Order: sequence, then structure tokens, then C-alpha cells
Amino acid sequence: MSSPDDQDRSRAETYAEFAALVGGLAHEIRNPLSTIRLNMELLAEDFENSDPDSPTKQRDRRAKAKIDLVRQECDRLQKLLGDFLDFARQESLTLEPGSLNAEIEQLLDFFSIRATEASVEIVRYLDPELPAVRLDRETFRSAVLNLLLNAVQAMDETGGQLVVRTRPAGLGVMLELIDTGPGMDAETLGKVFGAFYTTKQGGSGLGLPTARKIVEAHGGTIDVESAPGRGTKVTIWLPAPPRLPKGGRPAASTPS
Repeated sequence: MSSPDDQDRSRAETYAEFAALVGGLAHEIRNPLSTIRLNMELLAEDFENSDPDSPTKQRDRRAKAKIDLVRQECDRLQKLLGDFLDFARQESLTLEPGSLNAEIEQLLDFFSIRATEASVEIVRYLDPELPAVRLDRETFRSAVLNLLLNAVQAMDETGGQLVVRTRPAGLGVMLELIDTGPGMDAETLGKVFGAFYTTKQGGSGLGLPTARKIVEAHGGTIDVESAPGRGTKVTIWLPAPPRLPKGGRPAASTPS
């Protein structure tokens, strides 16, 4: 009879094989899709350069509209494939000690233009005494960026406020993103981490599931609270490594 460790190892190997299979399939789909889109662009250029006084002008206009529609669908499928690869990819994270505040500051500076365009005010409450955490910087930033985009898109029509707060919490740190958007009902809230579930036009439904995978790969947790008319709060908790004394090893616990 196999041990629990053997079973876990077998499941991990099976998942890795499956992730490699679907990743390869997605790449195989992406290549002909890129060819289709390129040829649609060339066809569109042909119609744009056609004689405006041609007797087939109206027919050319209808054909151009159909070509534009195919191009839009190609773009949508390429984005979906990209999101799917991010979700299915089996990556080994490189976790290094770093400052969560510094990562959030840089990300918000980069994101501020998008927020301003949507009339969203970003309010920062970053605790200066926050302990260091272990991060794979690029991967973690992509997860938080997706959450910021979700919050701002929820307030695109009316504008609003997005509070970004960090604070110590237990044996780790907390990152909170609180928006003043329309919020979600209980049914929608219960599905937000389901793969391919989305309420956004053109959305892939893989943003939040991917963010959860990334956060959990950091040893953390992610939670969403929301209610109609009361906005949405996303909470990420990350563990903080033990503080190291001068000797470089965690201090030994003293008996009570």
C-alpha cells in the first residue's frame, strides 16, 4: 500500500504532465491563430487601399467589417490562451526576501495612469513597520496587477476610490484592496474563484483563479468579501520568515 507521501508525489507528477500537455496544446493553437490574424490584417490593408469609386465599394465595406470582426475574435482568443497558459503553467517560484511595501509602491506608481483615466482615486496606507516577506517578485506583481485591474474596471463607469493597505497580521503580513465599486451578490461571490467564470465582457475568467494559485504558491491565502452597493475587499495574507539574529539563524525559542 502506497504511503501518503507517495500519493502526493504521484498526484504532483500527474498534474505536471497534464499542465505540460495543455500548455503544449495551447501553444499549438496559438501558432495558427497568429497566422490567421496576420492574414486578416493583410486583407484589411487590401480593402483599405481599394478604389473608393469602385462599383463594389459597398460590398468591400461589408467585407472589411467582417474582417475586423475576425481580427477582434483572434485577439480575444489570443488573450484567452495567454491567461490559460498563466493558469496552467507549473512554475517553480524563486522566493527571495523583500519588501512588500516597495513592490506595492512601484506597482501603484505604474498603475496610477490607468486609475486616473477611470476617475479612481488610489489611497495608500502602507505600514512602515511591515516585516519582510519572501516573494517571487514578477509572479506576485502580476497577480496584484490583475486584482488592481479588476477593482478599477468595476468602477470604470462611475469612478470611485481604491484603498490599498498593508499591515502586520499574525505571523505574516496582510495586503488589502478595498474598492467602492458596485459589489457582488452572494451567488456571484461564491463563483469568483471558479475557472472561466466571469461577469466581464470579453473576460477569460482566469484572473482570480490564477491570482489564488500564485498567492498559495507563496504559502499565503486570498479572500474576497463583497456585497451589492458596498464595494469589494480582497485580502491577501503572506507568511513572514522568522527574523534573523546576527548569527544568521532563527532565534531558538525559550521555554516558558
